[in-house]
Amino acid sequence: MFTHFKPITLAVSLLTALTTAYCIPINSGSTIHTKTFPSPSSTVYPSTVPTTSGTVRPSSVPTTSSSVPYGVMIQQCTQPGVIALTFDDGPFTYTPALLDMLAEFGAHATFFVNGEGTNFKYADYAAVMARIVDEGHQIGSHTFSHAHLTWISPDAVTEEMTTLESTFQTNIGRIPTYMRPPFLEVDDSVLSTLTDLGYHVIGTDLDTKDYANNNPSSIHNSVEHFRQGLDAGGSIVLAHDVHEQTVEVLAREMLTMVQERGLTAVPVGECLGDPEGSWYK
Repeated sequence: MFTHFKPITLAVSLLTALTTAYCIPINSGSTIHTKTFPSPSSTVYPSTVPTTSGTVRPSSVPTTSSSVPYGVMIQQCTQPGVIALTFDDGPFTYTPALLDMLAEFGAHATFFVNGEGTNFKYADYAAVMARIVDEGHQIGSHTFSHAHLTWISPDAVTEEMTTLESTFQTNIGRIPTYMRPPFLEVDDSVLSTLTDLGYHVIGTDLDTKDYANNNPSSIHNSVEHFRQGLDAGGSIVLAHDVHEQTVEVLAREMLTMVQERGLTAVPVGECLGDPEGSWYK
């Protein structure tokens, strides 16, 4: 019964069948589904990369129309007759007094909040954050731990932002769409990640350097920095509400000069012509 068995022919037929089933000609245009492993040295960045003009708008941001760009660091106001006073690192012990002073002058400001400035005790300052929003000021993110964003991975940048988002949601019921990077440090990777997360990135064109002059004998240096910056047309002002001398001396000097020059102190979103509905997610 085995006289017609041809082992060589059977082997050739089997090989042909296997070849047909698993091998596709190089120029066939078909897709071979194989499992690939990335190189250990490769880095995968978010697919939404900001354009050089900063016009990418992520889908996660509010639907209110906004012309404020993403993917770039914004350094100055675009609206006439206004100035944006911004305060980093709070809220802190001195912030309520600063809010009182802003109300006295009929001025509004932006507060870029981080965890380091409050020693990560947000619950202690929940009422202050609520007051900031209730009194018409703007809250922005300054990251969770004041990290050097250019030193860490895109995933770590995301964690810095989203960890703080949870705190904002708990304490003020909203999440900012504006942020300032610690040390004003960004690169293309950081900007891409922040774009994907739906953040406008704010820099400054008028640094008071109050962090270097937080004592009665030198705070006049920061007052002079502000005066000279104002003369040069500066419009987004960098200061810190965690410094006593900033609140007790510099803030009043700044507000007085702003008033004398006929300028209006507004939140940074307003100084960029952005509707208030776009300041938060």
